[in-house]
Amino acid sequence: MKTSDFYYDLPKELIAQTPLAERDASRLMHVPKDGGPFTHTTFHQLPGFLKPGDCLVFNDSKVLPARLLGVRSSGGAAEVLLLRQMENDRWQALVRPGRKLRAGAKITFGNGLITCVVEGDGPDGSRYVRFYYDGIWHELLDRLGEMPLPPYITEKLADPNRYQTVYAREEGSAAAPTAGLHFTEELLQKIEAMGVRLAFVTLHVGLGTFRPVKAEEITDHIMHHEVYFVPEQAASLINQTKTEGGRVIAVGTTSCRVLETVADETGNVRPGGGETGIFIYPGYRFKCLDGLITNFHLPESTLIMLVSALAGRERILEAYKEAVSLRYRFFSFGDAMLIL
Repeated sequence: MKTSDFYYDLPKELIAQTPLAERDASRLMHVPKDGGPFTHTTFHQLPGFLKPGDCLVFNDSKVLPARLLGVRSSGGAAEVLLLRQMENDRWQALVRPGRKLRAGAKITFGNGLITCVVEGDGPDGSRYVRFYYDGIWHELLDRLGEMPLPPYITEKLADPNRYQTVYAREEGSAAAPTAGLHFTEELLQKIEAMGVRLAFVTLHVGLGTFRPVKAEEITDHIMHHEVYFVPEQAASLINQTKTEGGRVIAVGTTSCRVLETVADETGNVRPGGGETGIFIYPGYRFKCLDGLITNFHLPESTLIMLVSALAGRERILEAYKEAVSLRYRFFSFGDAMLIL
């Protein structure tokens, strides 16, 4: 199967640049897994598709203000984008300008509140860097860092909290698990009150999620790895749902990847953590997942391949074509799809 099999034509003006005033006011396309017709509604009507005994699985990772703008020793501008904490104050990061920031280079931020030293090269053009500072790291990062919006969003975000889910709590992501951005506290309470279980897992989203698939054959693509954790409480709720015949519905492709990483062949999941590089594309047999809430993804991306594995490539491309014709909003701040 070729990467070009997952291409669709998207007018640039349909890429959502800003979030809607109300999180759950976004549109929702329902794509039935049984092959029924697509339906169109708004996200706050999601409870109408759920049943008591279902379980929604959320990714509670929180986006770090991971973009730091500083000054090189020469006086030139520099940028460091945090990707992954290795240990203590050592990180894997993307740096700019890369050709001038090799091992030994020094960058200062906030008039010297933080100093960064490049230690060496990392994978895929990244660097390993170490930070030196006085005070509490996360307080300094909140003060000096900026939210690392995806490259297709060119407008500045007025409220950084709109690039966080309302349930975000485990800091570590370089990008938001965007399917969860549609939920409000009130909507979560309404869903739980109707007898739907809410389970929270963690997967720290890396910038690899935006990396284009350059291989002609999708099986030649090397998937990025991300850190995940499944608490015992979440595993218990998910397994209870499977035992009782309820449906397990992932909120976002990140939650989906966690579930399918930790599930055994019977669909039961185990608690614990690690790294996952699972690559889901058509032909994959889902072990735990019954449904998925997701946004509309980039053409030829691993994410559109994942949703195609669940609903079928032709059907997903048909749904995307209809979404374009109806002027849906696409990508991180865009509208949502329910495959169930």
